[in-house]
Amino acid sequence: MAQTSSAREAPDDQDGLLTPSEVAKRFGVHPKTVSRWAAAGKLRNIRTLGGHRRFRTSEVLEFLHRIEDHGGDEEPG
Repeated sequence: MAQTSSAREAPDDQDGLLTPSEVAKRFGVHPKTVSRWAAAGKLRNIRTLGGHRRFRTSEVLEFLHRIEDHGGDEEPG
């Protein structure tokens, strides 16, 4: 059976992709906040053909670690 690439994986990169809602759950914020971080350049994102944002899991985890390193008292960035 042939493997197909899912909407959660980039074809040339096995790093999973997350929706703004999934990222928001990890940070405990509203999905709109995640979109604002992306628009401000604080969190890199990929646009789907439909124009929706997706975030690489590895980059989200890196961003989360940066926040944790700063004590989590301030907004990321």
